[in-house]
Amino acid sequence: MKRHPFEPARLISGIAALTVGTGYGLDALGVWHAPGPWLFLALPAGLVLSGITAAIWATARRHHADRADEPAIPQRS
Repeated sequence: MKRHPFEPARLISGIAALTVGTGYGLDALGVWHAPGPWLFLALPAGLVLSGITAAIWATARRHHADRADEPAIPQRS
């Protein structure tokens, strides 16, 4: 199986979508009465959190790649 890089922003957006879908599903089945505004705002909040995570992750990866390109500090003997 081909390996792929870990992307936490996709994980967060997937969890947000699953949470909203589960909430609406439970509300449709009558198991749980979902408060309307909470489920309506949960997906945009998850997407905003996902965007922030993607920006932080990209910055951290870029910073890590820049540090890997720097030469090592020479040791004095």
